[in-house]
Amino acid sequence: MKLLFVHQNFPGQFLHLAPEMQRRGHDVRAITDAANTKSSDVPTLRYTYRAPPLDPAATRLGRTFTMMSDRGVVVARLARKLRAEGYVPDVIYGHSGWGETLFLKEVWPEAKLLVFAEFYYRGLGADVGFDPEFQASGFDQVMIAQSRAAYLAQALIHADAAVTPTEWQASTHPPILRERLEVIFDGVDCDRLAPDPAARFALPDGRELRRGDEVLTYVARNLEPYRGFHIFLRALPAVLKARPEARVVIVGGNEASYGQLPKQGGSWKDVLLEELGDRLDLSRVHFTGKLPYDRLVDLIHVSRVHAYLTYPFVLSWSMVEALAAGAMVVGSATAPVAEVIEDGVTGRLVDFFDVAGWSDALIDALARPEAYLPLREAARAMVRERYDLRSVCLPRQVDLLTRLARG
Repeated sequence: MKLLFVHQNFPGQFLHLAPEMQRRGHDVRAITDAANTKSSDVPTLRYTYRAPPLDPAATRLGRTFTMMSDRGVVVARLARKLRAEGYVPDVIYGHSGWGETLFLKEVWPEAKLLVFAEFYYRGLGADVGFDPEFQASGFDQVMIAQSRAAYLAQALIHADAAVTPTEWQASTHPPILRERLEVIFDGVDCDRLAPDPAARFALPDGRELRRGDEVLTYVARNLEPYRGFHIFLRALPAVLKARPEARVVIVGGNEASYGQLPKQGGSWKDVLLEELGDRLDLSRVHFTGKLPYDRLVDLIHVSRVHAYLTYPFVLSWSMVEALAAGAMVVGSATAPVAEVIEDGVTGRLVDFFDVAGWSDALIDALARPEAYLPLREAARAMVRERYDLRSVCLPRQVDLLTRLARG
């Protein structure tokens, strides 16, 4: 097969699939944004995209569509050059989230187009309006959010098939589009993430944590309200007071991946640390910034309790990886998390906004690791059965590509 992967941050969700198809002898290529500095063994072409200058007041509802469709035009022009050189893929697999796939069927109508449909913006029932502390309310926000889905709908309509990682993420799509989706999780490497009794993790100050230590972890791409950073940090003073030996390791950058940065400037970390002041013992709270994946795996292996919070939004790999590694996960009782964790069976669920409830749950899990061992073992078994990369998810992804190519 000739397979073309399209992702502005390649490999992204195709981290394992693209090299697996290459290993099987297929002709695999990729298209990505020139700003993406990640290296890959897959032959990769790069396009240069510059967002058009837009007046927010004049393009309130159409701004996202304009930006994403303009990116789609840039990718289509690169695709036409490939076509002129005689390249015609059998299957194109692209992420629909940045508009890159919008016009590829116009360039290669004979190719099968598969899109990764990660999330469908909604005015009601998902992330919009979920957290009134940090989100503006009102019908304008509902209309703006719903209008952002226009290019996502167009991408799905032109696709031959689509993949989404979870049932809840599939449910964000309108029924007529939901029928086009196949639910296949990205996959976690349960062998690599298997509990490691010899695990070590060096803190930024040089001290070393080991498996068995009283370690509480929190991981997000960026420390922001969408991932419950404010709730987690507000829960910590009570946790640290009750557990004097506990150490907290917080992984994530200080930008905004999904929401907005604080209106007053700075980062959410700055805002929350100022709010908590001397109530938070920073000698036992360690901020690592973003970590290379190998270091992140080391950290997960020494974690006794892992806290994961999210708005009703895209589920993070890190939560499933923590379950696979044998950490006790305390998660927010929001729909994406509840799809994976059954409260009292494979982890604990706490109301997203219940700061005191978070403190109590984290304290108990830190204090009684033996009591939670059955939950941790059940969680790892569940992840291996449903989300393992090698035995479940990757074979399903390969099978889908193969079926598409055969028509």
